[in-house]
Amino acid sequence: MQHAFHLASFALAAALTASAQAAPVAYTLDPDHTVPRFEIMHNHFSNHIGAFPKAAGKAVLDTEAKTGSVEVTIQSSAFLTGHAFMENFMKGKDFFHIEQFPVMTFKSSRISFNGDKPSVVEGDFTLLGVTKPLTLTFTNFTCGQHPRTKKDQCGGNLTGQIKRSEFGMKAFIPAVGDDVKLMIQVEAFKD
Repeated sequence: MQHAFHLASFALAAALTASAQAAPVAYTLDPDHTVPRFEIMHNHFSNHIGAFPKAAGKAVLDTEAKTGSVEVTIQSSAFLTGHAFMENFMKGKDFFHIEQFPVMTFKSSRISFNGDKPSVVEGDFTLLGVTKPLTLTFTNFTCGQHPRTKKDQCGGNLTGQIKRSEFGMKAFIPAVGDDVKLMIQVEAFKD
């Protein structure tokens, strides 16, 4: 009887340990190293690039269950191109209309994994008050200890694409392209 009790105790301890290891892990996006960028064709000559250096959010990953979630808020007013006239123009009503829509958001609905790493994030992207599905694909993803802070973190790069006209941003199409390529670098520290 005592032997059976010890076996049951061992099995319970092993199950608790396994479930603790498989538990979801929460992360907070590092605002200094999470920068959504975009690329758009200008007058059929060149691609212009812009960035939003103020983004914040949370992520949860469960690598055992192959599930997770992501919520991100991006400050539209922090838009940068390196060209002051273009930045001011694009913050206006024809493009980002930052007075009425100061933020953009992304909220995941599903994360797909390739092995123990997330590979695709599907969710809803809200821009100019319009919400549409958005799929983002990881081009790389790594977790480990930050060399300086010694904190656990994950990071990677994502790509995706939207048509800006679907969100009501129709000014100057086709001179300024409708297809917008998204490139997002992200790093997040374990909570």
